[in-house]
Amino acid sequence: MYTKFSSILGLFLLLSPPHFSQEVQDLRNTKIDGYRGIWFELNQKYAYGDKYSGGLGTYTAKHIPLAIYSPRAHTTFFVYGGTTNKGDRHLLCMIGSFDHRTFTVSKPTVVYDKLIVDDPHDNPTLQIDQDGYIWVFVSGRGTKRKGIKLRSTQPFSIAEFQIWAKQEFTYPQLWQTHSGFFHFFTKYTGVRELYFETSPDGRIWSPTQKLAGIPSGDQNLSGHYQVSNSFDGGKKVATFFNRHHNGHPDTRTDLYYLESGDNGHTWTTVKQEALPLPIQTIDNAAKVVDYSTQGKNVYLKDMQFDAMGRPILLYISSNGHVPGPESQPYEWRITKWTGHQWQTHIVCNSDHNYDMGSLYVSDDEWKIVGPTEVGPQKYGAGGEIAVWVSQDSGVHWTKTKQITASSRFNHSYVRRPLQAKAPFQFFWADGHTEKFGKSRLYFGDFSGKVYTLPYTMKGDREKPKEFRKE
Repeated sequence: MYTKFSSILGLFLLLSPPHFSQEVQDLRNTKIDGYRGIWFELNQKYAYGDKYSGGLGTYTAKHIPLAIYSPRAHTTFFVYGGTTNKGDRHLLCMIGSFDHRTFTVSKPTVVYDKLIVDDPHDNPTLQIDQDGYIWVFVSGRGTKRKGIKLRSTQPFSIAEFQIWAKQEFTYPQLWQTHSGFFHFFTKYTGVRELYFETSPDGRIWSPTQKLAGIPSGDQNLSGHYQVSNSFDGGKKVATFFNRHHNGHPDTRTDLYYLESGDNGHTWTTVKQEALPLPIQTIDNAAKVVDYSTQGKNVYLKDMQFDAMGRPILLYISSNGHVPGPESQPYEWRITKWTGHQWQTHIVCNSDHNYDMGSLYVSDDEWKIVGPTEVGPQKYGAGGEIAVWVSQDSGVHWTKTKQITASSRFNHSYVRRPLQAKAPFQFFWADGHTEKFGKSRLYFGDFSGKVYTLPYTMKGDREKPKEFRKE
């Protein structure tokens, strides 16, 4: 048996990509001496580069949440897709912690080692239960790689994690509710379809239930992406989703919205019209905007609620999936429910479908932070990060601050921690979008200060260095 395994492993390593780690030791529950993001390219090439590539440690927009501030621990816990050293494309599902009292970060822990996987679609998400245990859900990829549910062995500790379950799920979105946990996710049933499950404690889960699978096109295939959120301590969970014509994600279009106020037992539109599951027709009461007749693609970024619990979506619309000027304009848009109708407003333009930012909503102003400015790798995913502010509930927007400038690499996938607290109000990764290389991780706040997470650490805890604009 050993000889057979060795032969198979040797063949794999011979055929592996040039930057793929040849280290096969399982690093789970070990410390890494620094914060190193995973670099990735999809390898779908066009005249203006890969469909998306670069530093994707905080990818995807459909992995939610990636960071949580805990007032009880005075700590922001955060997960990301990491790697072992600058020569590797070996995905490590990592967790780190930032102590707001000491202004230090811990050495990050490998929650789960993906071994021969280099794909950040398998990046982790996290949640903290009422007893302080940290749950990490590592995304799978269809039926080929199952999702992994892990829990910390001690409350508010990232030292060690135990595997609790393995099952099929991709793009995990995990929320705390008044009844326990609510998990939105995707199954690959030949296409991408939306599902959910619930649990009182993370240990025992309900049967998975299909949320949406809308057939369309000549092949009559379905497909969706979603972003979700919870409101009022989880008394309400909700999701915005698009649909894929003929099941192909490059045709993502239209917007739909569903919410549940009873832990997924019943689902309604924003007007409280009940809808049976799964959603299976193109035209139904959950539809928010018809973008297919406009020939527009829709790329979902973030979802929030206002103080009244009215849903708000941040997304980019474009004229197609091909990177570069062919698919312009790349319009950052807000679609919101006013209490009477859906309204859509344009925030700004950028230069890529996979530019990803986050939305922050308070009573007096709304903010967006993201790579809206052209970066060093024009028409690549990400760019330079700016802050946009609206003081009229998303109708008009003004760029108030540029967070990064004159950078060497594009900054991408700017993520919003739950209960975000300065100075860790958003975090992201950078990376060259045209060639393999290092990817660093950063965090910052709305004052404009940015800190680099240490790429190499000598001590168990270190203070991040303030990042200076070049």
